[in-house]
Amino acid sequence: MADHGALSRAVVCVPARNEAAILSRLIRSLDAQAGAGPEARLRVVVLANNCTDETVPTLRALERDGISANLRLRVIEAQIAPPDAHVGTARRMALEAGVAWLRDENVSDGVLLSTDADAVAPADWALANLRALEGADLVGGRLMIDPEAERPDPGLADLHARIERYWVGVRALEDLIDPPPHDPAPRHGDHVAASLALRVDLYESVDGLPALACGEDNALVSRVRRAGGRVRHCPAVSIAVSDRAAGRVEGGMATEMLRRSRVAGGHESYRLPPADHWRALIERRRDWRLAWEAGADWPAALRRLGIDADTVGAMVAEVTDEPCRNAIAFVERLAARIGEPGPEPQAQPLDVVLADLEALRRTLRARRGGDLAMAAPAA
Repeated sequence: MADHGALSRAVVCVPARNEAAILSRLIRSLDAQAGAGPEARLRVVVLANNCTDETVPTLRALERDGISANLRLRVIEAQIAPPDAHVGTARRMALEAGVAWLRDENVSDGVLLSTDADAVAPADWALANLRALEGADLVGGRLMIDPEAERPDPGLADLHARIERYWVGVRALEDLIDPPPHDPAPRHGDHVAASLALRVDLYESVDGLPALACGEDNALVSRVRRAGGRVRHCPAVSIAVSDRAAGRVEGGMATEMLRRSRVAGGHESYRLPPADHWRALIERRRDWRLAWEAGADWPAALRRLGIDADTVGAMVAEVTDEPCRNAIAFVERLAARIGEPGPEPQAQPLDVVLADLEALRRTLRARRGGDLAMAAPAA
């Protein structure tokens, strides 16, 4: 895809509540996006909801001073009443405003780019998202700690690195057991609202972002997968986010940063599910995918996997009523019906699960190597 004019398809959607102290950094980074210029300005919607600070005057000052000259900045002020006064409602309103803007201007193949007010976008962020969408339906960007933020102490930096190793290890298991063809390695594991990209048509077809007080981004990704959408975790797409521990959402990134600070300070242990939990999930999804790929015989394939007749019958009725686009949709729908495999896993200390992941990877690699050797033709 040529870069010239590519951003004319896109709109960046940002909810902001009392972000006067930090929002200008995001706006400056969007103004500096590759491909944006006075003749090709990037659309940006800021949904300023329930603000009691200088968020809106700050944005107006940026426009007045020419700092957003490469942007078409649209600021929407909103007062959201309880119990809907939360980020899920604000983000949905921002995305819907972006959809309306693109529709009003008759943009074909329009793209929504979601981010947060405390983020800073690298200069290639918007174009990298558009390129990654060429082979995907939704793109999640990797979250990086803002390099201009106060540097964490060495203990916290080491904890960040070990947690990242854990999730790299989980993805390595997936690559050994059931690698996703639409999301090849190397890939990261982030798909949160600070960096999401998807086409307008897909967004509308899944009824948009659920207006949840927490986890609205993951809920949107689930809707996309249930519709058969290919989610890409492209290593070329990343965004810098604040590591602030004072957050607006219980259970959001700030809650996680606060938890890690307590762990680094020796006040609690960081625990995660063991390797066998992920192995069971990945193998189960692989088996379900293979069942779907059996074609019309997939109900019998599910029964051979031990899935009860009532669940198989319900899936038959569901797929008859709303056909599955592909194996992604089938697996997501079946997972929603069956739930987690077995009891909730007992989380274990981080160093223990890191060692378990590495041991399991070695075992699987050795087994795969043996299988390949047995399958090789004799010389």
